[in-house]
Amino acid sequence: MDKDITSNLKVRHLSLIVALADHGTTHRAAGVLNMTQSTASKMLRDVEELFQATLFEREPRGMKPTPLGQFVIDNARGQLSRLLHFSDEFHARRTGGYGTLTIGVISGAAPGLVAHALAEIKRMRPLLMVVVHGETSDTILDMLENGRLDLAVGRFSTDRHRHLFDFEPIAEEELVIVARAGHPLAGQRPAGLAELADCPWVLQPRATPSRRALDAAFGEAGLRAPVDKIECSSILAMMTLVEVSDAIALLPASVVDVHLRAGVFTVLPVRPKITLDRFGLITRKREALSDAAVEFSGCLRRNAALYLR
Repeated sequence: MDKDITSNLKVRHLSLIVALADHGTTHRAAGVLNMTQSTASKMLRDVEELFQATLFEREPRGMKPTPLGQFVIDNARGQLSRLLHFSDEFHARRTGGYGTLTIGVISGAAPGLVAHALAEIKRMRPLLMVVVHGETSDTILDMLENGRLDLAVGRFSTDRHRHLFDFEPIAEEELVIVARAGHPLAGQRPAGLAELADCPWVLQPRATPSRRALDAAFGEAGLRAPVDKIECSSILAMMTLVEVSDAIALLPASVVDVHLRAGVFTVLPVRPKITLDRFGLITRKREALSDAAVEFSGCLRRNAALYLR
């Protein structure tokens, strides 16, 4: 009969597994964990005996995770993140604080809907510490899976996410193709994608929903995706590149609204419009939310109802 892993696995075992994955040798991992190399080597043997599996292949230049080992590493990271989050929350409450709410938000949702929901919950809980991570959907869902977030506002990037998270649609995100003021294409009649295919582009990474939507639109039009491109994961950097060059970009309308009203950017009218599925509230399956997360979710729903009017 297999041993009961959960009753024998310790936090220091998880820490060693992650340190070995990050640093590649027992010598470096031991140094990070403030233990001797012999202790780290023995602990690894104990862990592999507990799992009844080899987690790392011993190679001349270090240690390489096995497929099972990588599965254990990913889960160990998540468990350690959750424990750290619990420790921080417990300390805050024990010292009289009101706890912490950590959320991940896609850029298109942040300027309007989420900002109003955050303002509302801060009125309700002035001493609540709120931490916001603004990233692309793939990045914030990795953080949510690893226990670094209480919840996320975004959309699924892969089918795998449907098995990990619950999703509640909240609102739509309008996308626009923008260029700098004075761009050669500015002020022209509505264009088709064929007229933009040879333009320089600033694009989000391939894993992001907006990039996939753009690539799909080019494919449906029988066109190759842009070749003259810069890939960039930072929305702020994308906007800067658009401002200082002839590159164009597909960006959320809510994010570029200030630039448009200031006359820094112009929208290139393109038909057909490129659309995305609605974004929404994303939480881990079968895991209860904290009181603050429940209240924030309510704020988000109320503001979404106003946002959609």
